[in-house]
Amino acid sequence: MATISSPGIGSGLDVQSIVAQLVALERRPIQQLEKAATKIQTQISAFGKLQSALSTLRDAAARLTRSDTWGAVKAASSRPEAVAASAAPGAQTGSYSVLVQQLAAGQTVASSAFADRTALVGAGTLRIELGDWDAVPPVPKAGATAVDIAVTADDTLETLRDKINAADAGVAASIVSDVNGARLVIRSRETGAENGFRIQVSGDADGNDADNAGLSALAFDPSGGTSFLTRTKQAADALVQIDGIAVQSKTNQLGDVIGGLSLTLAQAGPDPVEITVTQDDESLRKSVNDFVTAYNEAIKLLREQTKYDPASKTAGPLQGDRTGITLMSQLRALMAGSSSASSVFTRLAEIGLDVQTDGTIQVRGSKLDNAVAHSAELRKLFAATGTDPDAQGFAQRFKGFLDQVLGADGALPSRTSGLQTRLKSNELQKERLEQRIALTEQRLLRQYNALDTRLGQLSGLSQYMAQQITQFNKTSK
Repeated sequence: MATISSPGIGSGLDVQSIVAQLVALERRPIQQLEKAATKIQTQISAFGKLQSALSTLRDAAARLTRSDTWGAVKAASSRPEAVAASAAPGAQTGSYSVLVQQLAAGQTVASSAFADRTALVGAGTLRIELGDWDAVPPVPKAGATAVDIAVTADDTLETLRDKINAADAGVAASIVSDVNGARLVIRSRETGAENGFRIQVSGDADGNDADNAGLSALAFDPSGGTSFLTRTKQAADALVQIDGIAVQSKTNQLGDVIGGLSLTLAQAGPDPVEITVTQDDESLRKSVNDFVTAYNEAIKLLREQTKYDPASKTAGPLQGDRTGITLMSQLRALMAGSSSASSVFTRLAEIGLDVQTDGTIQVRGSKLDNAVAHSAELRKLFAATGTDPDAQGFAQRFKGFLDQVLGADGALPSRTSGLQTRLKSNELQKERLEQRIALTEQRLLRQYNALDTRLGQLSGLSQYMAQQITQFNKTSK
């Protein structure tokens, strides 16, 4: 740290200005280092953008190597309001006739009207048990256990509703109010015959578990026990015929019923619904276009980062950088290559991917449509594998190349790592120079302050001598 001084007291010498100018000369190497650091940081940022663009291109190429991309299908329903359909990749194409005879449903029961929501319901225990209680013999739901709910004399219709909902008994309770009062409505949480339920009452405070008074008014047992609740909807399985084959389901979602085809049932009726599964050409076309878009973005970025504009005399961050220039050349060579994987298509230009003068790709829609119509051969052109490089698909080539470029030891991570090392070295050099300059500044201040003091002394001596000479001259006269 520079020492505190009052320059110029002795001689009028501007010590601070002189030292500041000398220190500024000493700081020129630091300014050069800062300029170099800015350039390195710009290059690191440029390589980061390039890595992101190439990662996107690699992902787009990888999608064109996957079986689910080439097995993409779509399902259409003649009456989607009755039966909606969706198809997973690989689903068998074809047409199917679906006749919905019955929808899956949950059970709903309702009580008689109470005075209001705060009416007391009695005391005792409600036992709720899931199962098909209309079957002969009744069939309890496999894996389910009966749930007992303790009801006190203070419980109202509202508090009982809350207890039922908190009991996790497979049912949900609500209160419906009308001109006659408030009714407790209980419904199955899930559809299907096995999710029907019965409600048994025990320990009724009035001493009679089956008198339709007190808590027993909430009993419901269709298997032959006491029932005072009104069933407004019966639990049932969905019944469907698919191409004449009977299918039963406890839900209205029929997942993967026909090798990847899923159906959602919404309406039952006497007329069948036609479901058609076809190849999803639009999805396949989009995958190819996404690959082209990612390639174009990568090429544009490389051109922008490595270009030199003679008009403005400005260079891109990677202008003259061997890694960037080599990458652009390699990508263009991959795009312009040929493959023997398909007997119909050998070059990407043959499917409508034309290389422009700036290196980007323009898609010719009619050619691509024709190629999609021959999807088996198009798949070979992109996704074929093998040990013979000439017989590999283009997507496989791009993916393999970019895996190497972006890998831990690849060109981009290695180049970025080298730049980061240079940046760290730059920072260390600046720190050492700053320390050296601080010491130099202290030394210069000490030297020039001493010089100022000495000059001040000499000035005082000069004035004394001048006075003595003047006095001597007067005496001599």
